[in-house]
Amino acid sequence: MDIGHCDFGEGLIYSHYCYKIPVISIQEYKINKEIAAKELRVIDEAGGNVGVLSLDDARHAAEEKGLDLILIVPNATPPVARIMSFDKFRYIKDKEAKKQKAAQKAPEQKQIQISAREAENDLVMKMGRAHKFIESGHRVEVAMRLRGREKYMKDWSRMKMEEFMKMLKFPHKLIQNILFDGKSLTIKIDPIQSAPKPTESQQ
Repeated sequence: MDIGHCDFGEGLIYSHYCYKIPVISIQEYKINKEIAAKELRVIDEAGGNVGVLSLDDARHAAEEKGLDLILIVPNATPPVARIMSFDKFRYIKDKEAKKQKAAQKAPEQKQIQISAREAENDLVMKMGRAHKFIESGHRVEVAMRLRGREKYMKDWSRMKMEEFMKMLKFPHKLIQNILFDGKSLTIKIDPIQSAPKPTESQQ
């Protein structure tokens, strides 16, 4: 894809649609005098495509604005550099890393399916399954499939879902209220994370 069609706007370091970006730590990015490439495709602080410049011209452009020249895609031809504050660059990269880490820690979702007219002993068994999932650290979606005329009995179906949720006596937190999509009701719960134990210095 032509770099002229890539989005290098405010808050973005590079476009994933233009280059395969190497996964490296912030310490591995080369800046200013560490860059050795003879010429660079330069992106300015506003995300605009400046074009291909010699290394000296690129450094001069960054120095004139009191900013850094950061080599962001060394494997491109020519390599791509961004003019911006390295402190800001590091802040954005740290923010991206935290988002990725949070996404990796997102609990796996399990589903419990119930029906509005299900026998109580079956509901008790499914309550036990929900308890095991929550104890294992999983998110649980309770889905109530509606059949025939039940689809038009929204209040009654909601009451049945609420009755089942009242059966869940184990610790959990509600992350999604009851949703009705015309064919089913769903609700989601998460485990309650235990507070970290205080260190000796905090006791």
